[in-house]
Amino acid sequence: MHVPDGFINAPVSVAAGVVAAGAVAVSLRGARRELTGGTGPLSPPAPQSTTGSAAPPTPASGTGGERTAPLAGLVAAFIFAVQMLNFPVAAGTSGHLLGGALAAILVGPYTGLLCVSVVLLMQGVLFADGGLTALGVNIVDMGVVTVLVAYGIFRGLLRVLPRGRSAVTGASFVAALVSVPAAAVVFTGMYAVGGTADVALGKVFAAMTGVHVLIGIGEAAITAATVGAVIAVRPDLVYGARDFTAKPLELRTAHVAAPGDGAPAPNTAPAPNTAPAPNTAPAPNTAPAPDAVPAPREDTTDAAPAPVPVPADSAPAAPARTGRTVRGLWIGGLAATVICAGVVSFYASASPDGLEKVAADNGIDKKAEDHAAEDSPLADYGVASIADARLSGGLAGVIGAGATLAAGSAVFVAVRRRRESAPAAASADSAAPPAPSSRETT
Repeated sequence: MHVPDGFINAPVSVAAGVVAAGAVAVSLRGARRELTGGTGPLSPPAPQSTTGSAAPPTPASGTGGERTAPLAGLVAAFIFAVQMLNFPVAAGTSGHLLGGALAAILVGPYTGLLCVSVVLLMQGVLFADGGLTALGVNIVDMGVVTVLVAYGIFRGLLRVLPRGRSAVTGASFVAALVSVPAAAVVFTGMYAVGGTADVALGKVFAAMTGVHVLIGIGEAAITAATVGAVIAVRPDLVYGARDFTAKPLELRTAHVAAPGDGAPAPNTAPAPNTAPAPNTAPAPNTAPAPDAVPAPREDTTDAAPAPVPVPADSAPAAPARTGRTVRGLWIGGLAATVICAGVVSFYASASPDGLEKVAADNGIDKKAEDHAAEDSPLADYGVASIADARLSGGLAGVIGAGATLAAGSAVFVAVRRRRESAPAAASADSAAPPAPSSRETT
């Protein structure tokens, strides 16, 4: 659904660019909270204890920044790679992943929008895929709309579905399925306002929504499979379901006997076949120290035992090897990205995608303008200097995935460092001594 230059007129393209820039700015601010494990307006609530109070931070609810930040760049690269895998949906029509639902569920809605924006920027600049003047249109349509619709549906379904991994996977499927035709509807609306070809709106609406419902099925399958794979290994790495997969905490109390509270010691039987200890002489009588006053003993019989939060119906578990697990997941995701971009992409469908097919059938494609990066050495996802189609396409895909990984990681690391440096600067300012007043100096 990459909109090329010329499909939408300049005023609407500029307006969409302003909206996209505002959405990216808001996402940069929101991603600081997501990448450092904080909370925001769209963040999952903290898990509740069985008594109704907020539970203490758990690995699934309050310490996600160190895990989300390294994976966010990989999510962007993975979306880039999977978008190269066009799959057939109808006679002469194909579709591909949009990625907004997948990114929002895995790393959060704000970070997810940044992932999609980085992918679209790399595709437009390096591969001449999606117009540069239409970049704002594409970010709004493929990023803002899909993220908001998918994440809203996903979180809404989790509130009514029973707790479990299958519910998270099912909610991911439905959210991704609905997000694709929603993006098609928004494109139709933008085309109704700023379309450059004289085509009946009803015809465009029917064609766009019809084919993108089918594409949405493929989007849903890819999203659900990916989320299901991650949640099976590390449920806490699925940002949108952190509070849903965490076990609620139950407050249990235990009575601890204080010394001298009169509680009888439990009877213990002597060990079998043990000889009695030899007689020992009694200790000599010692006189009490003069004027010694015994210390008063606190009465702890009526003291209420302190509640101790423990996970319900769970036994003490061994410490999880989180570092090794995250590293393995990252390596596996990187391998899948390289395989999809460098190998599987050669076998993708060569048929036009949904928007290209609708544009060709209705004469909209005649309004397309030449791309500013059409002379790029990687244009059309191929290396210009390599004649072998398989090698050219595979190498271009790997280069694009690597560039997206590098650009995305740089953005997310910078965002996280800025978030972490703010509290340090604030604490330094508060610790500094106040400046002397003018009276004191005189």
